[in-house]
Amino acid sequence: MFTQYYRFTGHPFQLTPDSRFYFGSQGHSRAFSHLVYGLSQEEGFIVITGEVGAGKTTMVEQLWAQLDRYTFVIGRIVTTQVAGDDLLRLVAESFGIQSEGLDKATLLRRLEQLFREQRQSNRRCLLVVDEVQNLSIAALEELRMLSNITVEAPSGPWRPGLQTILLGQPQFRRIMANPDLEQLRQRVLASYHLGPLTADETRAYIEHRLKMVGWVGTPEWEEAAMAAMHQHSGGIPRRINTLGSRVLLLAALEESQVVTTQMVEATAAELLGDLGAGASGAQAGGHGGGYANGATAPGGGTPDPEVLRRIDALEQNAARQDRVFRRLLDLMGSLMEPTK
Repeated sequence: MFTQYYRFTGHPFQLTPDSRFYFGSQGHSRAFSHLVYGLSQEEGFIVITGEVGAGKTTMVEQLWAQLDRYTFVIGRIVTTQVAGDDLLRLVAESFGIQSEGLDKATLLRRLEQLFREQRQSNRRCLLVVDEVQNLSIAALEELRMLSNITVEAPSGPWRPGLQTILLGQPQFRRIMANPDLEQLRQRVLASYHLGPLTADETRAYIEHRLKMVGWVGTPEWEEAAMAAMHQHSGGIPRRINTLGSRVLLLAALEESQVVTTQMVEATAAELLGDLGAGASGAQAGGHGGGYANGATAPGGGTPDPEVLRRIDALEQNAARQDRVFRRLLDLMGSLMEPTK
């Protein structure tokens, strides 16, 4: 809806990873450099960790866009909690090998044959394992064993048949510290932890995504609204996308040409309530006085100014929601009118 209202050519805050929207923050640029360096070594593991929604997958999509598809054969899996043998089947199928009915020994032979054939054709096999923190120690050991497979190159010495990129959440770094994974750690050539965006990067990220869909300044964003976007998202790109999409929807429903701080604050509060966290504040401190947080005006006196400010904010938010609701009803009515 807001894409049409603001005449965007697409959705600026879509959640699906898309290399076209890649934003090279300082952290993402460093992580990308680690990927490029690791790939240049043609062996071992590259480990990239970060919070959920930090942009790991989008960064890898950007890498795909730059890789020579005649040089690399890419397999990719998103893991759940699978056993070692099941992971081996996922790896085989990611490279187009049918695994149904095959035992482990046969799967390994098929994979080794694939690695050899690709090397003979001057192509490298690259595996990307996403959500790697879900894997068991046994499954990680299977990945390490695959890294031991070497094949003869057309010219020169024997080379590893497979190189692997591991993408995971922060807890994977603790998993990697397990003494049972010492041999895997020794094969990690590059490792980087992707942190959140700074406040300035959050603003640049928002503007970058908007410009990618034709934004030329409308709607305008208040300076404080940008700061509130960073505050409520923690600088995590996926959270920025979720909040930004809802904020633009609210702005379009109110037919506003400016995204205000109040819009961001109200939307962030609604998202928090959608997650079931909105009731705690209303229940806290309920001493029967009728004011927020249990504050009262003893003897009929003037209540705390902070309480009045909060009540005023609640009233403004309720009025805004009422306008949005009426606007939605108008739009639904126009869509449902019979064509004459």
